[in-house]
Amino acid sequence: MLVSSKTFDDAGVYRLDRHRALVQTVDFFTPIVDDPFSYGQIAAANSLSDIFAMGGRPLTALNIIGFPADVVRPRVVSSILRGGLAKAAEVGCAIIGGHSIRNPEPIYGLAVTGLVDVRRMTTNANARPGDLLVLTKPLGIGIATTAIKRGMASRALQKNVIALMSQINMVGAKLAELGLVRAATDVTGYGLIGHLISLCRASGVSAEIDPAAVPMISAEIDELIELGCVPQGSRDNLNSTTVLVGWAGTTAARRILLTDAQTSGGLLLCIAEANFKNVLTVLRKSGTPSAALIGKIAPRVRRRPLICVIE
Repeated sequence: MLVSSKTFDDAGVYRLDRHRALVQTVDFFTPIVDDPFSYGQIAAANSLSDIFAMGGRPLTALNIIGFPADVVRPRVVSSILRGGLAKAAEVGCAIIGGHSIRNPEPIYGLAVTGLVDVRRMTTNANARPGDLLVLTKPLGIGIATTAIKRGMASRALQKNVIALMSQINMVGAKLAELGLVRAATDVTGYGLIGHLISLCRASGVSAEIDPAAVPMISAEIDELIELGCVPQGSRDNLNSTTVLVGWAGTTAARRILLTDAQTSGGLLLCIAEANFKNVLTVLRKSGTPSAALIGKIAPRVRRRPLICVIE
């Protein structure tokens, strides 16, 4: 076993031979949008992202689905599965089966198996002081999806956030295979700060973040925060990370954004400064929603916060 749950990585890694290893992950959640096909796409993209965050390529996947059979019609279930199949096919991943159960509310996701070159694997545990931090998707997904559920989101925001969540993070594998990334993680339920904390702990380092450099889906996100449209998961993230973060003069709204729980969020990449320009070129050619330099890795110093948010 090369990577286990000890480092809070995105997937487990098991060596097959000198150069190859299996990458395995599982993820599923309840619907966050009304359209079943879009829900299937988002859930599949989210599951596949764990493999790409490790620098691997997905091979096969198993559907995991639960639903109340007396409420959800077969055609809706079929549409969810077709959405997942479309995203798996987009990256050459074969869905070879799965399992369904009766459940009080719908759930869907994938158990994914992939391959990675052990020499190019990107984990939480290899960040080094001086590395630059780059984010590939803007934040605010948790706030936006909560607004959709409450009927508070504009049509433009709804369209934007569904497209964002449906976009696959395949660029993680490309960057790893080119040897351009030192460490990586995808930003999901624990928010940017939560996942960065896991990365810093595993690597024995700390980090500095420039909140003004962190991209946001749209200005509407700030308006929704002001209206109190914040999911409980994001509030929990903020509360649980406060003791490890030096917030300086960061506004309350920006703190919420930095700890907002994402669904199918972007990749947080740790890059040696010498590789920065090459990474930006790959990200732009791959059409990532953002390629934002948001901070850097710093040495771990006792009695200082693990994460320093610097205005």
